[in-house]
Amino acid sequence: MTVPVFRFAPSPNGPLHLGHALSALINADMAARSGGRVLVRIEDVDATRARPEYERSILDDLDWLGVRYEKPVRRQSEHADDYAAALDRLAALGLVYRSFLSRTEIAAAIAAEEARNGGPWPRDPDGAPLYPAVDRDRPDEEAAALAGAGRPHALRLDMMKAVQLVGPLSWQEFGDSLDGPGETMTADPAAWGDVVLAGKFAPAAYHLAVVVDDALQGVTDVVRGRDLYFATAVHRLLQTLLGLPAPRYHHHRLIVDIDGRKLSKSRGSAGLAALRKSGATVADVRHIVGLPDRNSTQ
Repeated sequence: MTVPVFRFAPSPNGPLHLGHALSALINADMAARSGGRVLVRIEDVDATRARPEYERSILDDLDWLGVRYEKPVRRQSEHADDYAAALDRLAALGLVYRSFLSRTEIAAAIAAEEARNGGPWPRDPDGAPLYPAVDRDRPDEEAAALAGAGRPHALRLDMMKAVQLVGPLSWQEFGDSLDGPGETMTADPAAWGDVVLAGKFAPAAYHLAVVVDDALQGVTDVVRGRDLYFATAVHRLLQTLLGLPAPRYHHHRLIVDIDGRKLSKSRGSAGLAALRKSGATVADVRHIVGLPDRNSTQ
């Protein structure tokens, strides 16, 4: 019988808040019920945002919450070769191109297209505008010359070509118990346009790094927030292109603030360390995020 493998994968760009606590505890509770393992992965692939002090505070918070995870933890910053190998495989399929447009240039290109067509430019499920086709249609020789001259650029996936290559995609979405066959969800990666695979400051962007890491760590059950539900379509596409296994998925509810927005480090949402200092207990945290007492989850 396969032992379920769960993972909690925070980015060390700020302290953990109640939303992170909910996700970590759900992973730990599901692992405890199923006799599974819990892994912690530090997603520090973006060196411009990651801070060692935040990693230390994250691990301290997890220990305080009683999340039992295996050591050592995996740090993305130590595995650039794994991501480079995946990029090479995608490039060999003719699916990777250099993108040079700055944010200002992207906005200008989109404004010109909207003026020309008289309608809004398409946006991805997170609300960001899709990347224009300027660089995808750029001759290889010209792109190579720009890169050789030191022009900053990212590497993007040719989404249209990739979708045509793999055909229809889906994933299995499970409920809180992970029991039963799950519900088959149709994946629509094209809704995200030409996603970034690697950038100037990172050997791999989120979408690529997460599927490579999950496969190398043997993750069988991806339990994460509902905010990443639609991103699963991109992950299923990359898994298929790279010949990687597809985990089971459960996208849990989010903890939101008084305005109905998910908690965010960038907005200074209350951190677990601050709650600890105020005298809150783990039982208090479980109550606040709507989880039963630990003894009732075993």
